[in-house]
Amino acid sequence: MDLELRGKTAFVSGSTQGIGFAIASALAAEGVRVIVNGRSAERVGDAVERLRAAHPGADHAGVAADFSRPEDVARLLDALEPVDILVNNVGLFGLAQFDAIPDEEWARYLDVNLMSGVRLSRRLLPGMLERGWGRVLFISSESGVNVPADMVHYGVTKAAMIALGNGLAKLTRGTAVTVNTVLGGPTYSDGVAATVESIASMKSAPVEAIKAAIIGENATTLLERFLEPAEVAHLVAYLASPRASATNGAAIRADGGVLTSML
Repeated sequence: MDLELRGKTAFVSGSTQGIGFAIASALAAEGVRVIVNGRSAERVGDAVERLRAAHPGADHAGVAADFSRPEDVARLLDALEPVDILVNNVGLFGLAQFDAIPDEEWARYLDVNLMSGVRLSRRLLPGMLERGWGRVLFISSESGVNVPADMVHYGVTKAAMIALGNGLAKLTRGTAVTVNTVLGGPTYSDGVAATVESIASMKSAPVEAIKAAIIGENATTLLERFLEPAEVAHLVAYLASPRASATNGAAIRADGGVLTSML
């Protein structure tokens, strides 16, 4: 299916690896010019080169900025050109005992996971509305609906992201601009892979055995495996396209069946 995206420009936050890079690659494969983002110039440059090699024909670019550093965010917002598609993907995650999470860590998670989307949308959504077409996408998580006890701070920020996307969609009434949220499930991203490999090393166990054990702890995973980043990216590419014109203000699952309720 032609997603009718050729010639569009997208900015994807947190996109030098994992789900973010998979999204950038999926969009680039559809003829989108993609601006990637990461914390270091070296990693951004490497991601841009990989995109150009895999998907020639568009002048893919990158901007280094750490969303936990206000000065980086200010510089990024000043430098960003108008785009047709904004994908708010950047985020922190990690296990932590609730009573051991200090205020400073709560603030860091809220600043990166939630306020990055607030600031980028505030900068780029008005231009989309003025030009008459655009897509804003938030990459949230099933943890924003079913908040895990050992990641309360993460789940709360992902729940807030869902609410933000729903509210912003109401600003697009009567236009060809849409705002949607994707609820990802357990995905074998670079960060997750590093964690699994570390656990496997500590336990002197095969990586595949640790992966199976982690998934086995979540009895509602209907796929009974980790998702691949590309599986989330495929849904994002569709929602970013004109083909998804009837979908707005929605929170759509790409979770492998972790959330099993009808709604």
